[in-house]
Amino acid sequence: MSRQLVRNAKERFRLFLSECGRRARVLRDRLRRQPDRIGPSSQFVRGFHYGYWGREARGLELLKEWLSPEQFAQYDAKSYFEVTGCHSGKRYRISLGTSMNIYELDGAGRPSVGWCFAPEGYLVAGDVMLVQKIALETDERGALAVAKKFFVSTTGRRIMPLQSH
Repeated sequence: MSRQLVRNAKERFRLFLSECGRRARVLRDRLRRQPDRIGPSSQFVRGFHYGYWGREARGLELLKEWLSPEQFAQYDAKSYFEVTGCHSGKRYRISLGTSMNIYELDGAGRPSVGWCFAPEGYLVAGDVMLVQKIALETDERGALAVAKKFFVSTTGRRIMPLQSH
């Protein structure tokens, strides 16, 4: 019975993440249609790949629009922001990246354990971080049910994923 409940929860959360990813893409496409998001002179900079960097820039811009003023200030200064889980009230730090970028914080604000989950398919970092933020703030239990856990050293560096048998 409990295995079926876990399977149902995982499936519902997978659908939830897919929907969050779809919404992020819709919002990103809406931003794409707005003129002058990236200057036309950027196309002539050596090594600049308009398609990739344009998507990255739009994804990060969308993320920043969804951050609270405190989260935006944190992200602007440190390339990470903190969210509060909706069920447990625990604090999580979401760092710039698409995987192994979520850290559960202890009472002193230090990373104690890492979590890794992301929507299926290729999304840029800003879109993935937005999905992670929304998931932890609206369905923390569902997010952690499908997440992979990894240990974090006292210096805040990733150690290795935990293997489930």
